[in-house]
Amino acid sequence: MVKLKEELWRTLQNLKEEEFKHFKWFLEEENPLEGFPGIPVSRLEMADRKDTVDLMVQNYQGDGARELTKKILEKIGRNDLVLVLVRKDPKNHEKKKLAETKAEMKQMIQERQKRIDEISRSAEISSKSADRHIADSRQVFEVLQKSVERSLANLIEEIETKRETSRKQADGFIVELEKEISELTKRSAKVEQLSRTEDFLQSIQSLHAIPFTTNWMEISVTPPTYGGSVGRAVTLLEEIFKKEKEKLFAKAKLERVQESEKDVTLDPETANAYLVLSDDMKRVYCGDVKQSLPDNPERYNPSISVLGKQSFSSGRFYYEVLVKGKSSWELGVAKGSIARKGKIDVRPQNGYWTICLRDGNKYKASAVNLTVKRQPERVGVFVDHEKGSVCFYDVDSADVIHNFTDCAFTEELYPFFSPGLHYDGKNSAPLIISPVNYSD
Repeated sequence: MVKLKEELWRTLQNLKEEEFKHFKWFLEEENPLEGFPGIPVSRLEMADRKDTVDLMVQNYQGDGARELTKKILEKIGRNDLVLVLVRKDPKNHEKKKLAETKAEMKQMIQERQKRIDEISRSAEISSKSADRHIADSRQVFEVLQKSVERSLANLIEEIETKRETSRKQADGFIVELEKEISELTKRSAKVEQLSRTEDFLQSIQSLHAIPFTTNWMEISVTPPTYGGSVGRAVTLLEEIFKKEKEKLFAKAKLERVQESEKDVTLDPETANAYLVLSDDMKRVYCGDVKQSLPDNPERYNPSISVLGKQSFSSGRFYYEVLVKGKSSWELGVAKGSIARKGKIDVRPQNGYWTICLRDGNKYKASAVNLTVKRQPERVGVFVDHEKGSVCFYDVDSADVIHNFTDCAFTEELYPFFSPGLHYDGKNSAPLIISPVNYSD
């Protein structure tokens, strides 16, 4: 109660004499506070500010005195003092604290619900990633198993062929030997017969007519070597294993990168007037008619380009673009402060990290020619702020097309798109920002 009296006294101290008189006049009313009578004039006439506070507290109790003071202050136009009292009102303070606590708890609930959604999405992505890894692993091991079976079958076939060749050679030698034995046996019998005749001396010359025979002491059947065949088969399998392992690791790495996917849309305020954007801001192509659009500072002119609506200044982010059917395009990221007017020199030094396709088959990054294993149909763009890198992927093969490293990111980055000129319909296919297909 003492504290309340002090607060009311300090409040009345801030009233000018004329205001204080008006204040006491309202206290004299018949019903200044509902359910309570007014204070007699005789008691208020000579009362100073402390006396007035004592009278109010006696007549209207603590809360009543506070409420009545606020009510009269409003009537005499001292709302500033009302606000002071409101702030000092324990009940009001508690209500405020309760409201703040309620708001804080509501925010905490919302944050936790959002976190639940994020964790659920991460768990779903993780589960789908596990399914893909299992499917990919099964596919790789099936390929390896078939390769082993095929290599083993080829190896056995090669060994069997060598064995058959060796057997045929041995059979041929045996046939020749048997022929010579047969011939020699016949000649031996004839010699024996001649040796018993009276014309033995005359026939002796025929004993020297032994038929021609092969010198079999110089001929042998050498077993074929099979170790070379086994070695070649194992070496081939090692190469297959290495290639399949590299493919599996590359795909797994890309899948980890894809988990940093962000929703990216096109910013129409930055689009060149020749560019046609879809209603969902996910597709863009170059038309053959210039649209009537305000040439605001953010808009590219004359460069056939457009930026993404979203900006990123930390962490990792990834998005994919369908480039199938195009003969010219450019993709990547750009600093928010890059120039949009006049000739654009797309280089890291100027705040651009991009790759492009020209003339249907020439891939470049900052004017440096790139070698690609195959023509990509979907390109993934991955930015890692902490590592200072921008990496481009052929999504379907998981091959890295190009990687910018040691990048100096000093400000927000925006996705960058250029579908290229129309070229009389030869390059009319759109660039399409597409979501990651986790079912692949």
